[in-house]
Amino acid sequence: MIDPLFAAYLSFALLFAATPGGTTALVVRNTIAGGRPAGIATAAGAALANASYATATSLGLATVLTRWPGTLGGLRLAGACYLGWLGAAGVWRAVRDGQRAARRTTVAENRTRRRRSAFRQGLTFNLLNPSIAAFYLSAVPSFLPPDAGAGRIAAMAGAHVTIAFGCHATWALAMHGARHVFQVPARQRWLEIATGLALLGLAAKILATAR
Repeated sequence: MIDPLFAAYLSFALLFAATPGGTTALVVRNTIAGGRPAGIATAAGAALANASYATATSLGLATVLTRWPGTLGGLRLAGACYLGWLGAAGVWRAVRDGQRAARRTTVAENRTRRRRSAFRQGLTFNLLNPSIAAFYLSAVPSFLPPDAGAGRIAAMAGAHVTIAFGCHATWALAMHGARHVFQVPARQRWLEIATGLALLGLAAKILATAR
């Protein structure tokens, strides 16, 4: 039977992971552009970043941040810039290329490249996401009992990584089902512009909250 404190943590982790943010926007964008594999790859990259933060926290990340308190602010700035760059690149690509035709001879190669790019985007953005660092540095300790051992911490970290991946993968599966709506080249172009602007808006919001 799950103890009440751990159950409360699971509820909090689910709410944190299910709330749409920059990672969700990337999953949706990459799924529409490259299908379910690209969306799942984005979710997998984000999951690896989450696991990396969990590991870093157990190895003394809090001590590093105490010694250099501006680190979280730097992460916020870097994450916003990266998100803004992805958004601007998407808008520029759509405006530049317009209704470009796909090359049938390189479909498999393009899919592989798109999955790798999607994985890198999910990994990089979540590594630069200060909210993930804050989650492990502030939220996780607040749900730990006084006598908690390494096993309890590992279980909490594993639960969050799994929950977050499940939420992002669900977005990928849902958006993949809607891809047929955007098969028309003109719609693809406008969708890429819209998602690019959405990423730019998120980047601006992150920068505004950092002030």
